[in-house]
Amino acid sequence: MVDSDRVSIRRPILDIQHLKKYFPVTSGVFLRRTGNVHAVDDVSFSVFKGETLGIVGESGCGKTTLGRCIMGLYPLTQGRILLDGKPLSAMTRKMRKAFSTRAQMIFQDPFESLNPRQTVRQILEEKFRIHGMSPQKTATQVELLLDQVGLDPGALTKYPHEFSGGQRQRIGIARAISMTPQIVICDEPVSALDVSVQSKILNLLLDLQSEMGLTFLFISHDLSVVRHMSDRIIVMYLGRIMELADAQNVYNHPGHPYTKALLEAVPVADPDHPPNRTPLKGEIPSAEHPPPGCRFASRCPGARPLCFEKMPTLSAHFNDPGHLVACHYPLSG
Repeated sequence: MVDSDRVSIRRPILDIQHLKKYFPVTSGVFLRRTGNVHAVDDVSFSVFKGETLGIVGESGCGKTTLGRCIMGLYPLTQGRILLDGKPLSAMTRKMRKAFSTRAQMIFQDPFESLNPRQTVRQILEEKFRIHGMSPQKTATQVELLLDQVGLDPGALTKYPHEFSGGQRQRIGIARAISMTPQIVICDEPVSALDVSVQSKILNLLLDLQSEMGLTFLFISHDLSVVRHMSDRIIVMYLGRIMELADAQNVYNHPGHPYTKALLEAVPVADPDHPPNRTPLKGEIPSAEHPPPGCRFASRCPGARPLCFEKMPTLSAHFNDPGHLVACHYPLSG
């Protein structure tokens, strides 16, 4: 991780501007479009070179969709994505190919993301072949990759099903860093792994970040994991950003009631000091028909009439320009 106090003087490597991603809802024999699921709804932020920006929220908040939009796996409904100031939408096919060497993704389930019919050697050699590297140099690079992620050279002739979950994720990480990218989107990279293996994978990612100068967009629902990894954190709810701040401020001085509720929900293994929790009530609003006001108002214990009528803007809180909160009545901290 980088020193978060110095993030402000680093140049943004990635800019997300008013990104929206709606999925059509269809019905009937002719699959007529009857509405849209607002998976990501007007999201803007920047990612700075060398930092880890965590994105956290409940399932269905839009964090994975956001990551896939950045990688070009989903077309945008609206908005712009800029890499080093250049819009990705204006890229030619040749430029897109070059972009794939600069941004990569580590997927949640390593078993599903690896081709079961290919050996580890074939999986790792594929990108080098696409980019025209010679067979001799490719073989050398593949062996170096295995060493970087802590796998034995004997793994090259094996298939994904012959490995444990942690080993498969190491193969996925090796594939992601094979072209020495600048930014890596980590989509729940340890959620499918045993707790005993998670820390090893997280430490591997931190070591690779330090060695290669990587920038991480780290997506997770686990706040303890995000805290361990991140310099800054985005809290999402129902397709929108609720809070964005340095990790320390998010955990010590949450400004949004939803952030506070997430932190209170983290399990505490101390029977002598049970946590003081205020359980959230109410149902999560429909992403197909989001409310006109704050998305969290129907579950917020401090909601007032204005919260149901007007959507709050993401603005500075605690007199800190880097601590942004989308709330009409933010917490005092």
